Formats: sequence, structure tokens, C-alpha cells
Amino acid sequence: MAVTAEAIERTVWAALAEDVGEKDVTTEATVDPAAVGTAELLVEEPGVVFGLRVGEAVFRALDPDAEVEALGEDGAFLDAPAAVARVTGSLGAILTGERTALNFLGRLSGVATVTRRYVDAVAGTGAAILDTRKTTPGLRLLEKQAVAAGGGRNHRFGLFDGVLIKDNHLRAAGSIAVAVERARAATDLPVEVECDTLEQVSEALAAGADAILLDNMSLDELRSAVVLVDGRARLEASGGVTLENVRAIAETGVDEISIGALTHSARSLDVSLELT
Repeated sequence: MAVTAEAIERTVWAALAEDVGEKDVTTEATVDPAAVGTAELLVEEPGVVFGLRVGEAVFRALDPDAEVEALGEDGAFLDAPAAVARVTGSLGAILTGERTALNFLGRLSGVATVTRRYVDAVAGTGAAILDTRKTTPGLRLLEKQAVAAGGGRNHRFGLFDGVLIKDNHLRAAGSIAVAVERARAATDLPVEVECDTLEQVSEALAAGADAILLDNMSLDELRSAVVLVDGRARLEASGGVTLENVRAIAETGVDEISIGALTHSARSLDVSLELT
């Protein structure tokens, strides 16, 4: 799902409303309203940059005449320190928007950077790295785009664009067969079933699932599931995935590995703004 200018604007205005409130009392007290200036956004540690469009939108929201020059490119890996953008305009607007712009840039670059580490860790195995719905409320679209910028793939965006029958759905339906049958009757979307035993994998396969999520399985169980399914359904491994074990998981032969930590535990990249 593409990030539109309108979606970025809505997110930016919500963040500014949270941070600025009625006014930036410090900037209004100390900065001449007519003052203009130039500042650079800097990445202070190596990583994948993402969020430059959002940072630009922050400054333009506060100063529509601001000139914002991209010095880097979203999705690029940069050594540090490196200037990634330069903004010229109202000095008050630059200082008021500083933290909001840095929060977006640091957060999204952090997601892109950790994703790239996982992607690099499984290089050559054929397994794809996927995100999940474990995102920051209100930032899902941007965080999922950051995952894509880091080389990962997006799982379903929300509850509306993909069927994933999980353990509680199975309890409510009574069985995998019934749950899959009901899902098929309700939608044309591909049906994925979460399984935590090989017995459930067999049931999901017999029910005609398009994909099977192998939840918290050992490496031996993952390998057995790959042999059992033999290409008849897409296999996604999930649960307990770390940079230390992700390659071993990929080498079992699964098609995808979904990792909630890409978004729920990514550390923000160290970024700063300096007046020039």
C-alpha cells in the first residue's frame, strides 16, 4: 500500500498537534518571527535511511515556503555521520518542527535498518522477511513502508486484506476444516492457517489452506513441515525469531519468516538537526 501525500500530511499534523499544542512557547519567546535560517538533518550512525518525505512534510506544514533539499535517498544505506536533508526557511518553523521531524526519521530509519539486517542474514536462502501487524498505532503505513525500504516484504496490512486463521479463530470455529470452509465461503482472499503442531499442518493442508503459519516450531519441526507440505502451500515461520537464529530458520526451506520485532522492537536510528 503506497504512502500518499495526504496520508503523510494527516500523520504529520497529528504529531505536530501532540507536540506543539497551542504554541511552541520556547521558540516564540526566543526567536525573531522574521528570522530565516538553514539546518541539516544528520544521520549519526550507519543505517538505512527512511522518512525523508515525512521530515519534509513536517517543515512544510509549519512553513509552506520552506525549501527542503534531499541529500540522501530513502532506502539507501549510509555510513555516518552523513547529512541527509537540508531545510531553509523560517527559523521558528525549523526549531518547532525539529523534534517531530527527527522522531519520524529516527523511528522509520530504525525499522528499515533492522529489517536490512534480517534480510542480509538470510541472503541466498530464498526465504523472504515479512513484517506483522505489531506496529505503532497510527504509524502502520509508514512503518510497513520502512520495512519495504529495508528489503523486507509486507504481510497483510490489516484485518481487511488477508485471511489469517489463528488459534482463537480455530477454537471459535471448532476445527481447522470448518474454519477454512467458512473462510472460503466468505471471501476470495487466500486463506492462511496458523499451526503449532505437525498434526495441524496436515489438517490445514487437507482443508486446502493456501498458506500455513508455522508458529514457534523447532528447526526439526520446520524441516518436517517443509517435507510434509512439499510445495502445496506457502510456509511462513514465526515466533522467537532473532538475528542469531533467522538464517537457521531460513535454511529449513520455509518460504517466509515473519518478525514482529521489525516494528515493535526496532531501536530508532540516532539522527540530529544542526543549524548551519
